Amino acid sequence: MSTSTTMSPTTSKTAKLTLDDKTLDLPVVVGTENEHGIDIGSLRKNTGCITLDSGYENTGSCKSAITYIDGEKGILRYRGIPIEQLAENSSFVETAYLLIFGELPTKTQLEKFSARLTEHQMLHEGLHATFSGFPAKASPMAILSAMINTAGCYSIPDEGADARDFENVAARLISQVRTIAAASYKVSIGEPMIYPKQNLSYCANFLHMMFSKPYGEIDPDPEIVRALNQILLLHADHEQNCSTSTVRMVASSGANLFAATSAGVCALWGWRHGGANVEVLNMLDHITRNKIDVKAFVQSVKNKEAKLMGFGHRVYKNFDPRAKILAAASEKILPKLGVKDPMLDLARHLQDIALSDSYFKDRNLYPNVDFYSGILMRAMGIPVSMFTVMFAIGRMPGWIAQYKELTENPDSRIDRPRQIYVGKPKRDYTPMDKRG
Repeated sequence: MSTSTTMSPTTSKTAKLTLDDKTLDLPVVVGTENEHGIDIGSLRKNTGCITLDSGYENTGSCKSAITYIDGEKGILRYRGIPIEQLAENSSFVETAYLLIFGELPTKTQLEKFSARLTEHQMLHEGLHATFSGFPAKASPMAILSAMINTAGCYSIPDEGADARDFENVAARLISQVRTIAAASYKVSIGEPMIYPKQNLSYCANFLHMMFSKPYGEIDPDPEIVRALNQILLLHADHEQNCSTSTVRMVASSGANLFAATSAGVCALWGWRHGGANVEVLNMLDHITRNKIDVKAFVQSVKNKEAKLMGFGHRVYKNFDPRAKILAAASEKILPKLGVKDPMLDLARHLQDIALSDSYFKDRNLYPNVDFYSGILMRAMGIPVSMFTVMFAIGRMPGWIAQYKELTENPDSRIDRPRQIYVGKPKRDYTPMDKRG
């Protein structure tokens, strides 16, 4: 089999695929940012073959207008707007609106959307009893996934029936995911759940529900609120990653928004995906508990005897633009918080050594967003068990936007990947008395 790329008479590109004595012209799809993809939709029909791409590293699963990434140049844009501009000027709620509906909201639109978030932030009282069914040591991610699905059972209209209905359902999910998350934490530590307040912003309300007690409410620190806002905003979408692809695949079956995003939470749970920032803290804890010299640890990484978590990225081959933003934020916020934490000092020491070592620079192993988000969340007092939950709260607008894009596409079909079977060839059933 061989391929070559040629120009058709109409100046649109096609790729020629030759198999045995048959040649097939495959259209080349060109994206807004000059990304090229070979459309193989007719491949199996015309040749009897499929492509085999383990991990889907070379496979585009869809056309999407939501997020653009250039891993070589360290570019991330939501709906065309650079992430740096959004992190500096926008809020998580405004960015959520941008992702879901395609444009930055007007003042009136943002006020109405924020009012919807406030309207829906309370959970149905029937859900409170459900929380008590989880064991005390249940993972907050397990609770989050289950409770999102359960929340979908309470008077959710058909989100595809009307645009206003979808905005209402989307606002309900974005608002309640933080209420569920905070409640799941309270359940895990044996404390009573705290109700949200009408007069607090999205992030301030989450911190209130996390850390207030019935006998003593906290007043969320504005610096921590701003830091949390940036963390959530920077995680709001990231193209067709594992959890986002999961949401789209479940949505393609016709499942509702709550079911699809609940599946996304499960995909995010793993240490290779949303749990990566937890692994950063586990690494730092391992170094601290075992009193390992940092330079010796770095050398063991270079000798491939240990893993350096929080450095490098599957997509970004130079630097992670989100990491640069959080690195700058940590330099401003940590001194203001006055947090004295040896593990945070260790993290910065490790960062400085790695960034000055040619081994890491030559391999483009720079600190990624997981490295800095873990450091910041620890400084903010958020427990490690909640790190991946924070990721899920941040990613919810992106999942909703991806769900909306797929379900509104009249050409979408149920996702159904193929496989190459490598099992036993046809054989006959062996009766029990003749088996060895």
